[in-house]
Amino acid sequence: MVLLIFVGNLIPEAHAQSEDVKEVKKTIQSLFEGMKKSDSAMVAAAFVKSPAMQTVAQNPAGETMIQHGDLEKFKQAVSIPKEQLWDERINSYDINIDGNMASVWTPYEFWVGDTFSHCGVNSFLMVKLGGVWKILSVTDTRRKENCGQKSKMDIKH
Repeated sequence: MVLLIFVGNLIPEAHAQSEDVKEVKKTIQSLFEGMKKSDSAMVAAAFVKSPAMQTVAQNPAGETMIQHGDLEKFKQAVSIPKEQLWDERINSYDINIDGNMASVWTPYEFWVGDTFSHCGVNSFLMVKLGGVWKILSVTDTRRKENCGQKSKMDIKH
């Protein structure tokens, strides 16, 4: 009987967690749909007011660099009409949630129209504000090789 009460108490919590996972994923999908549609308002709606945006890359000498982005500049780039769609294809979602904070790891491929551009991983930190999941920060990697393979960092020990 005690076990039934304990399990019964977990069911609403599991359902809420499942709904949060869906909503987190929906926010990220909305960001990429906005990019495809060149809809800067849709893109902006996925983020908090002043998110952190970074890219971890290597310069020609092989040194690691951190490039800082800006939501306003990103919205401007998205809103410019394009002959070919920006299509960021997410391969999987690894979503972890604790209360009103979520971290999301998404390997991706980026295509411009039918042409492959690059691949990498997005690392999102998200926050639930007023019942809505928003992107607090996003950091990505970019490469043109070894796409579709697990990176050294992606292998769990």
